[in-house]
Amino acid sequence: MSLDEDARWLEWVTRQFESIAGDDKEIDLDEFKTALKVKESFFAERFFALFDSDGSSSISLDELLKALDLLIHGSETDKLHFLFQVYDVDGSGSIDPDELRTVLKSCLRESAISLPEEKLDDLTLALFESADKDNSGAITFEELKAELETFPEVMENLTISAANWLKPPDVDQKKRQTPRYLTRAYWHNNSRKLLFLVGYALLSLALFVGAVLQNRHGGAWFMVAKGCGQCLNFNCTFVVVLMLRRCLTWLRATWVLRVLPLDQNILLHQMVGYAILCFTLVHTTAHVFNFVQMSEAGEFSLWEYLLTTRPRIGWVKGTASLTGVFLQLVICLMVLCSSTFVRRSGHFEVFYWSHLSYVWVWSLLMIHCANFWKWFLVPGLVFLLEKIVGIAVSRMGGLYIVEVNLLPSKVTHLVIKRPQFFHFKPGDYVYINIPVIAKYEWHPFTISSAPEQSDSLWLHIRSMGQWTNRLYEYFREPENQELSPQRLATSLRRRRQELKEEMFSSDECNGAVASNEDDAVELTMYRQSGLGSQVQTAPDEQGPAERGEAPPLKENSAKFGENHRFCNIRCYVDGPYGTPTRQIFASEHAVLIGAGIGITPFASILQSIMYRYRRRKQNCPSCNYSWCENIKDSDMKLRKVDFIWINRDQKSFEWFVSLLTKLEMDQADEEPEGRFLEMHMYMTSALSKNDMKAIGLQMALDLLAKKEKRDSITGLRTRTQPGRPEWAKVFQKVSEENKGKVHVFYCGSPALAKVIKAQCEHFGFNFYKENF
Repeated sequence: MSLDEDARWLEWVTRQFESIAGDDKEIDLDEFKTALKVKESFFAERFFALFDSDGSSSISLDELLKALDLLIHGSETDKLHFLFQVYDVDGSGSIDPDELRTVLKSCLRESAISLPEEKLDDLTLALFESADKDNSGAITFEELKAELETFPEVMENLTISAANWLKPPDVDQKKRQTPRYLTRAYWHNNSRKLLFLVGYALLSLALFVGAVLQNRHGGAWFMVAKGCGQCLNFNCTFVVVLMLRRCLTWLRATWVLRVLPLDQNILLHQMVGYAILCFTLVHTTAHVFNFVQMSEAGEFSLWEYLLTTRPRIGWVKGTASLTGVFLQLVICLMVLCSSTFVRRSGHFEVFYWSHLSYVWVWSLLMIHCANFWKWFLVPGLVFLLEKIVGIAVSRMGGLYIVEVNLLPSKVTHLVIKRPQFFHFKPGDYVYINIPVIAKYEWHPFTISSAPEQSDSLWLHIRSMGQWTNRLYEYFREPENQELSPQRLATSLRRRRQELKEEMFSSDECNGAVASNEDDAVELTMYRQSGLGSQVQTAPDEQGPAERGEAPPLKENSAKFGENHRFCNIRCYVDGPYGTPTRQIFASEHAVLIGAGIGITPFASILQSIMYRYRRRKQNCPSCNYSWCENIKDSDMKLRKVDFIWINRDQKSFEWFVSLLTKLEMDQADEEPEGRFLEMHMYMTSALSKNDMKAIGLQMALDLLAKKEKRDSITGLRTRTQPGRPEWAKVFQKVSEENKGKVHVFYCGSPALAKVIKAQCEHFGFNFYKENF
């Protein structure tokens, strides 16, 4: 922080102190926690004890400002002394293992990290043994200083002012600067969209002017109404074209993608929707004013013009005014229910059902306007044909959900038996309908399995709304009331018999030793249950999900394990539909960024990338040396992939860890030019590295990760980073690698997308946002 920011922070501390302190102008421990908003009581007590220089069990403003001023303007040694005193709980002048364990445990709670007690002991011993150079059983100040010097980043963070250590999260946060829209990088990244919008605006203007000139005999308000009406003819048709998903998916594979912003079709659909609302409001208002003038000079009153057919306005029995009123109401309702706060607040069904009103809009427009059918004829027929094809494809060859895993963070993993005719690309999405959940509802989800996985289709669905919550709860129930006990028992017996035959046909039960035949069968069933993140397996230990197997049940769910079950539930799938991520294999250096459940499209992409990577990998027959041929082909031009996953807490990582572990194992050998796939994990709930409270924990996690070659938080070889990524540093590193043209693919919250897009424009990277 700069000197000005430090000064402003001290002013904030003073105001907080004065607002909380009583008449005695001092604050106690509870008031201190409130003033500085320190969450963990351990650190609050340690800070309070160190700030209370006179031992009066209360802190005056002078004591507080004096201590903070020393930390802000003091030397590196002063700040290190403060850190040492925080860890030296009993004030003995040294840190023993129990004190260090207490501090690390508090750090874990502050960072919302849950580890077993044994792992906490391992962390404590790793840091203590590394710092206790003389094996005296205690860490002195000099030993702590020497240990910190082996971590350059930690020493660098010690130079940061205390304001960064103790300030509340909402104070003095820098606002993201507005992107400079006239920069060369911005135009390069958005050229197709901007040129398209210019063309769209010019066409709308030409239609408006043309209609105004044709109706100049009717007065000013009549001219405006007709001009807006002509624009509505075009826009109410064009909004359909932007949602012809099958046509757009096909066009993505052609040269048209280089000319038109096909990847922005959802954004353009929303913009045209708002344009329709604006044109409708102006069109209606102009007609109202025109009717006012006509009522003053004619035989009909204003309400008769607006709400009756007596004036005989319109080509179908004078219903133009009535249909116009209904159209205005329906369009306003559709736009309101399509707004972000409705869709993102767990009420997707409100958006879904209200959006089906487009059928009424088009029907009313046919009656309202004599010329609309001419505009709508061709796009409407194509739209109808797409719907018919979609229904036909979704009903062909009955699809069934054959396996379900309930994963952490309320994620439902569906395994669907993949039909032979179903072909898709990595990152594609489908609409799914599950009649037992909701008979008429279709919801879009990204396919999380790779196209090379021919037997099954995976969907990972996070519970965030009514339908997704019903889905999760349906499979979470201990017993499904629709089950037939006899049929379930028969199915399980049949499954056990199959597993017995498999077991006795091999020399051993996957290397495991069972005490009897039943135990061996149970062990085999457990291993084949595919519990996702619950059990990490080697690539050759694939369960039924990977092989597409399922027990022979009949449209019922068979419970197996607490979070896993085989089933045979009918479903319908419409798709697949393409997304911007289809361009990933045409790039040279791809950066995949997922936030939370936004990782699902990259699950499919990463698996497909590594499948193709393995096909290009060569092995020397004499020395078993492995390398990857650096050959650019039409199948894959990728030279480097950086995968970045940002999660709020530790639990959110668990459901995807199994796949990431397998990807790491695929790259067990280092390549001469560095790893082809690099993974970067970030946990935002963890204290950032520049937070003084987290210094010891981060050192311990680093030391234990080097010792065990595995991260303590996720179990991966990749070290989980605390806090949020510093995007400028991340992209600077990517730029310096010089692996070719960089394409950044993002899926997650819109707010983070704006930040990443601004950085991409700064570095000249192409940015693609997953959006459907």
